[in-house]
Amino acid sequence: MYIEFTLNGKKVSLDAQPQWTLLNVLREHFDLTGTKKGCETGECGACTVIVDGKNVNSCMVLIGSVQGKEVTTIEGLSQNGKLNPIQKAFAEKAAVHCGYCTPGMIMSVKALLDENPKPSNEEIKTAISGNLCRCTGYEQIIEAIEAIDWEGDCND
Repeated sequence: MYIEFTLNGKKVSLDAQPQWTLLNVLREHFDLTGTKKGCETGECGACTVIVDGKNVNSCMVLIGSVQGKEVTTIEGLSQNGKLNPIQKAFAEKAAVHCGYCTPGMIMSVKALLDENPKPSNEEIKTAISGNLCRCTGYEQIIEAIEAIDWEGDCND
């Protein structure tokens, strides 16, 4: 099947097999390896990307379902060599340890902040509850999120 969608702001297309997942297409066909392959059952959140403004586990999304949609990966957040404010906050607050969960975590945070620029502590915890981290204990991640002054995708 022939698929067209927007990937990190650019129109893309490919001939795909219906059983291919968005995760595998991102990694194997577009070489976007920032989206991590974790459990492949939708439990860990390492593969989180944003599709039409909503965070999704890309391992659970069949490629045909993104036809005509907008997909954003971790690679789509930084602009002109500048980190996105979320990426910056994670680095500044030492919310990155091994880094495996970080891309998915950041994508979940972006979806949250796009919907609610000033989330409460409880809203933050709920938003990242689908992203498992085995290194940080979440305290530094939550501190990083609370420190973000979100005004969209600005990269000042």
